[in-house]
Amino acid sequence: MNFYRIHPGRLVLLGVFCWILSGSPAGAKDDPAQYIKEHYNKFEYKVPMRDGKRLFTAVYVPLDSSRTYPMLMLRTPYSCSPYGADQYRGSLGPSSKFPAEGYIFVYQDVRGTYMSEGEFINMTPHVSAKVSEQDVDESSDTYDTIEWLLAKVENHNGRVGMWGISYPGFYAAAGMIEAHPALLAVSPQAPIADWYFDDFHHHGAFFLPHAFNFLSSFGIPRKGPGTDRNPRFRHGTSDGYQFFLDLGPLANADKIHLEGSVPFWNRVVEHPDYDEFWQARNILPHLKKVAPAVMTVGGWYDAEDLYGPLKIYRSVEAMNPRAFNILVMGPWRHGGWSRGDGDSLGDADFGGRTSLHYRDNMEIPFFNHFLKDKGELLLAEANVFETGANRWRSFDDWPPSSAATKRLYCRAGSALSWIPPSEEDAPFDEFLSDPDHPVPDHGGISIGMKREYMTGDQRFASRRPDVLTFRTEPLTEDLTIAGPIQSHLMVSTSQSAADWVVKLIDVLPGDASNPSPNPTGVQMGNYQMMVRSEVIRGRYRESYEVPRPFTPHEPTLVPLELQDVLHTFKRGHRIMIQIQSTWFPLVDRNPQKYVENIFKATEEDFVKAMHRVYHSPDLETYFTVGVLGEKD
Repeated sequence: MNFYRIHPGRLVLLGVFCWILSGSPAGAKDDPAQYIKEHYNKFEYKVPMRDGKRLFTAVYVPLDSSRTYPMLMLRTPYSCSPYGADQYRGSLGPSSKFPAEGYIFVYQDVRGTYMSEGEFINMTPHVSAKVSEQDVDESSDTYDTIEWLLAKVENHNGRVGMWGISYPGFYAAAGMIEAHPALLAVSPQAPIADWYFDDFHHHGAFFLPHAFNFLSSFGIPRKGPGTDRNPRFRHGTSDGYQFFLDLGPLANADKIHLEGSVPFWNRVVEHPDYDEFWQARNILPHLKKVAPAVMTVGGWYDAEDLYGPLKIYRSVEAMNPRAFNILVMGPWRHGGWSRGDGDSLGDADFGGRTSLHYRDNMEIPFFNHFLKDKGELLLAEANVFETGANRWRSFDDWPPSSAATKRLYCRAGSALSWIPPSEEDAPFDEFLSDPDHPVPDHGGISIGMKREYMTGDQRFASRRPDVLTFRTEPLTEDLTIAGPIQSHLMVSTSQSAADWVVKLIDVLPGDASNPSPNPTGVQMGNYQMMVRSEVIRGRYRESYEVPRPFTPHEPTLVPLELQDVLHTFKRGHRIMIQIQSTWFPLVDRNPQKYVENIFKATEEDFVKAMHRVYHSPDLETYFTVGVLGEKD
C-alpha cells in the first residue's frame, strides 16, 4: 500500500548528495570493530523454544543506559560468530551507521545450525495449524525468541525489527507470519521464497554450479552443536565449463564427488518435478496476517535470488491489503546493496553510488521510523532503479499499472518488430543443438555462477550457430520497459525434450563511449548488454508438477515469464532477443531425449536435436512487455 510518497525529483536530489552523508559511525571510520567494543556489551544466551530446544543467541547492548533502544535481529544458518562473550563482531546491523544510531543487536543461529540445538531443515516448511508445542517452524521460533528477549534483555523500548539477506532473508520473511506483536518492521532482502524457482530450478531447469557448489559444502550435516564451518569443495580447476562437462550426466555428481555426504543433494535428485517436497518449501502461500511494516529489497542483477523479493512483495500486497508494504529494487548483484558503492557491475555503469543511497536514504530511515518514531519516511510504494537511464524512480504500484502492454515479434531475417509477421516471412528459423558442445553462459572462465553474467556482453553467444538472434532497427527515441516480460514461444524439436533460453539485450551503437576510467579496457561500441534472461525446461511448459515430452517436429507453445525489469533502451540503441537451448554450465544439459528423471540420465540419453522457432502469421513467437510513456 502506498502510505508515503516522495517526488521523483527529491529522490534524484538525495542521490546527488547521499555521498555527503555516507560513511562509518563517528569516531569509528578507521576501526568500526573498536567502536563496537567501546560502546556495546555482548551477551550470549541459549533461548528456549516451545518444544524445549535452545537456540544460541548473541545480543549486543549499548553501554549507554540513559535511554531505551529497539532490538534489531538477524536469524541465520551461516553462524552468528564470533563465539565467546569477549569476542565481538566487526560490524553490527545492516550497515555501518546502525551502531552509532543505537540499537540492541540480536544474532541467532537458527535451529540445527552451529551452536543451536535441534534439527536443521532446509527452507523449513511452514506449519499452518499448530496444535501442539511440537509444531514448530521459523515463524514460531521467531515468536518465541522475541518473547524471551523482551523478558530477559534490559533497556529495550518494546519494539523489534528484523532483516536478512538471502537465506537469512527467508527467515526474516517467515518471522513476519503471525508475528509477535512487538515485531514492527521487517526487511526481507534477496529472500528465498520458493526454493524450486528461486535458486536451484528456474522453470524446472537446474542451475548446476550454483546448486553443486553451495550444497557440496553447506549440505554436509553437522555431527552436533559446534562452531566449525564445513570445508569448501575443491574443484581442482577454475574452469567450470570443463569441470561440469567432464562430470558427464548428473548422476555422476554423487557417484564421483559427493559420495553420499550431502543427503539434501540426493533429495533434490529424487524430486525433479515441483511435487509436495518442493511445494512445502514455498513460503508465498503463507504470507497472510502480516502485521509488521515490510520493506522488501532486491537487486536487478541478483544471480541467486531475483524471484524471491518480487514474489514476496506481491504476495504480501495481495494477501494483506492494509499492510505497510513497499519494494526497493536497485541495480545490484546478490547483496550488493549492503556493501560497496553500487556504482557498477562488470562493464555496466550506474552513474552513481546506488548502494550508499539505499543504505542512507531508505534502509536506516525505514527502521528508525518504525522502531524509534524518528523522522518522516519519504518512500514510495515502489522505489526502483531504472537501468539504462541510471536514475531512481518512484511508483504507486509495481508493476506500474500505467505501463501499456505491447508485443515484440520475431520475424524472418533476424528481425524483431512491433509489427506481426506476414505471409511473406520465412516461417521459421532453426539450429542444431548438441549437448556435447553447449552454449557457454558467459564469455570468461569461472568455477561458479559468475555474478556479472546478468549484465555481460552477449556477442560471444550471438556469433554461435546454435543461438538465434533477433533485433530491432536502431530506436528513434528512448523506450522504457517496466514489469515482467512474457515470452510466447512457438517451437519444435526433432527429439522429445528441450530447454529454451530467452535473453533480452540492449545493443549499444558503434560509437558508444567507453567508461572513464577504463581499467579493463572494455570497448562499449556494439556491446550487447544483457538486461534480463530466463530458461524453462520444456517438459514443464504445461505443468511443473506433471512433465510432458515433446512430439518430434510438432509446433508447440512454450510460455516463459522473464522476471521484471525497469530499463530504458536509449535512442540509437537496438533491442535484441536471443533464443537458444543450452546455457552451460549455468544450467545442466538437457539430454534432449525424454527421460523420467534428468538427474538419472545416462550417456546414451544425450543426443543432438534440430530445434525450430516459428514466426509465421499462424505460428507467432512474440514477447509481451509493459512500455512506459513520457508522463509515467
